[in-house]
Amino acid sequence: MKEVKLSVNNLKISFRTDAGIVQAVRGINFDLYKGETLALVGESGSGKSVTNRAIMGILAANAIKEGGEIIYNGQDLLKITEEDFHKLRGDKIAMIFQDPMSSLNPIMRVGKQMTEATLIKGKLRQKESRKDFNDMLALLNKRMDEARSTPEKIEENRRFCRSFDKFEYKHLDLEYSYNKATECAETALEHINDILFRIEKHSYANVRRDLFETLKIAEKSIERYVVYSRGEELKSLINEIKPHARIKFSEKFSASVRFLFNKSQKSDSERDADWQLISEKLTAVKEILNEALNYVKPNFFVMGYYLTFANKPLPDMDIESLNKYLRKYLDDDFMLHFIDIAKEGVKYSHALSVEAKKSAISVMEENLDFFRSCEDKKEALQKAQVLIDAVEKSIDKLEVVKDNLLCTFKTGLKTSILMYFDGAIRNAAEEERFNKQTAKRQALVDRGKTPDYMVPEKDLVDLDNAKQDIINLILRTKSKLEKDVKESGNEDFDQKVVALIDFFKEKASAVVFKVTKEIAKNRAIKLLEEVGISEPRKRFRQYPFELSGGMRQRIVIAIALSLNPDILICDEPTTALDVTIQSQILELINKVKRERDLTVIFITHDLGVVANTADRVAVMYAGKIVEIGTAEEVFYSPAHPYTWALLSSMPDLDTKEKLEAIPGTPPNMIYPPKGDAFAERNKYALEIDYEVQPPMFKITDTHFAATWLLHPNAPKIELPKQVKERIAKMKELQKEA
Repeated sequence: MKEVKLSVNNLKISFRTDAGIVQAVRGINFDLYKGETLALVGESGSGKSVTNRAIMGILAANAIKEGGEIIYNGQDLLKITEEDFHKLRGDKIAMIFQDPMSSLNPIMRVGKQMTEATLIKGKLRQKESRKDFNDMLALLNKRMDEARSTPEKIEENRRFCRSFDKFEYKHLDLEYSYNKATECAETALEHINDILFRIEKHSYANVRRDLFETLKIAEKSIERYVVYSRGEELKSLINEIKPHARIKFSEKFSASVRFLFNKSQKSDSERDADWQLISEKLTAVKEILNEALNYVKPNFFVMGYYLTFANKPLPDMDIESLNKYLRKYLDDDFMLHFIDIAKEGVKYSHALSVEAKKSAISVMEENLDFFRSCEDKKEALQKAQVLIDAVEKSIDKLEVVKDNLLCTFKTGLKTSILMYFDGAIRNAAEEERFNKQTAKRQALVDRGKTPDYMVPEKDLVDLDNAKQDIINLILRTKSKLEKDVKESGNEDFDQKVVALIDFFKEKASAVVFKVTKEIAKNRAIKLLEEVGISEPRKRFRQYPFELSGGMRQRIVIAIALSLNPDILICDEPTTALDVTIQSQILELINKVKRERDLTVIFITHDLGVVANTADRVAVMYAGKIVEIGTAEEVFYSPAHPYTWALLSSMPDLDTKEKLEAIPGTPPNMIYPPKGDAFAERNKYALEIDYEVQPPMFKITDTHFAATWLLHPNAPKIELPKQVKERIAKMKELQKEA
């Protein structure tokens, strides 16, 4: 069974414009599976980019979320707050836009743009982690006090929580020093490898400057648990290399003169330097750093407790033995007792939650009939707040992993109520518009004129469905509460407390992991190498306008990958590039997808672009998915006339016939067609296509298409000759490959 990473269900997005409401996405459904590439294909205005901007949470201010849900990691992305979305955008879901210059600041160096997001996100993560740690510890202390309410036990609770907080600060200090030194060792190693390669190739430009920076970084790797036993040896080697890394002002001046008059001539310093000696010394430094990075990492969590409360120096033993000794010391002296009293607080918190859930179930039962018949918006919102208060009170705040349905109930219920009542207002306005336009047209007919237009059908919100959405949300939430109450006797509280301790350790580690400018720079250079940019250190210091279009797009891809996202959305990333570079960028996206195990959504108007990229293809037209299936099914067994038209208009080197353009233009989505939106442009359209929208007909377990041609009673239509020939050529090319 494939793991679903993201699920889009009945998504409806419209936009307010001066001319009216434009229906951009009209009830689309698809699942995105882990590790796959799903291509959304269609003409401009088909709803591809709107769908993906909804997933990213970057819809325009005039967007209307008419309905549906986008589920990622148990959360409905249409209902979470911007604060919650901020934690996902970039970190979990990243996007590559069509034009790289629209994504890059032309007057800011590439390196600064690449490191900016990493530094900002790093600071925010530290701040959020510290707040999460403090808030959860304070809540645990409160629940422990409520569960163990005698003065002696309350004092014991607070003493244990203060002790936990105190030794965590020591843990943070120790781990911060270790992380800083380790990052310096890793960065210095990267630089040394680059310098040794340049020396080997006799490419000495800027080597002294880079060598000087590298030695400063390498010096910072000397720390108790990184470079320690060989720290003096490392210092000695650095001091021996330093004289070779210094550049005098006169040498800088002579370098400038050479650049102007004779670029090929080497400076005296370059010619006279003992590069063999420098190479040998750097190799020795490299060996020390490599050795240090292979040491076992100490457990700073247990070490923090020992150094805070043991009042004696650390035992003299190897790291593995020390970790075991300190773990036992912490357990015996503090942690086992702390877990026991914390368990009482966790049990008490769970019991409060169960009682609150029982109360919330009663509140929902009492108010369910009201929402079935309510027609007053103000009263509905007041009743909704009663339900929201009951549900939020039922959430166990000491649960590390909280239930998404309960946590998003507030936004979900309010959104559903507003959709219903705003829909009623919109329907009244639409009825008025339809009646006025109908009367105006009839007046022309009565005067003997023949109008050359038809009055667009009424675009009404289905109020019954909108109200049912409110009821369904309440019923789903009630069902979840009932399930939780029923299963409340099966809780493993030992496991819950361990999960809570792990939460504290995770948040503490996040607080201490500071992303410095040097760390961000090193990561950026690695990313530039990963996306195939030559001379990454040089490109790091350049401006976007100094680079080619393909190189700029590679940098945009590197920026999107900088926070190691889970899902990557590519919004027509090759449209602004020439054909040769398009192929390179597509190969790069495939490469990083494989290496990073990414899940990809690829948006394009050109089926040919995704022929060798996509695992599945969804063809969109007028805000709907008209065909979806595996790439092989859509390319070799297309079922919808619009897919046929796209294949016919797809250029290739072997086609000698004139490409067949799709006749007409897409419909005006302020007044979407009554039936199949493609009917007016479809030479195979049936009479029913103009009256009724076709459902999704199942062709195989993975292949579906929305066309009445698949109905058992429909006339049998052969594939167009040009499409047959195109498919035959594609099969032949695939066989050769």
